[in-house]
Amino acid sequence: MTADQFRRLALSLPGVVEGAHMGHPDFRVGGKIFASLAYPDDAWGVLRLTIEQQQRFVRTEPAVFKPVKGGWGLKGATNVCLKPATKVKLSTAMVAAWRNLAPEDLAGEIDD
Repeated sequence: MTADQFRRLALSLPGVVEGAHMGHPDFRVGGKIFASLAYPDDAWGVLRLTIEQQQRFVRTEPAVFKPVKGGWGLKGATNVCLKPATKVKLSTAMVAAWRNLAPEDLAGEIDD
C-alpha cells in the first residue's frame, strides 16, 4: 500500500473530503477526521477506531496495525504500516473508522 492508495481508498468512501491537520493530510466525513497520513512519518497512516476495533485489527494483522503511542492510542487511534498493508487488509478497518464518524444518512450507503 502506498500513501496514494491509502488516499484513494479513503476518498472513495461517501462524503469524504481531504484536509490537513498539524501538517498531515487527513480525511474527514461530516467534518470529523477518521483517517490521516504521515504520522508518525511517511511510512504510516492513522485510523480512528474504537478500542474494541483496534484490539481486533491489531490481533489479526499485527504487522499492519499498531496502537498510536500515548493517550490517543488508548482511545482507539491506530497506526497503519503502509508497506505490508493491502487493500483487502485495510478496507475493512478504513470502513469501520469512516462508519464510526459518518452521519447516519451516509453510513447506510456502504454494505457490510
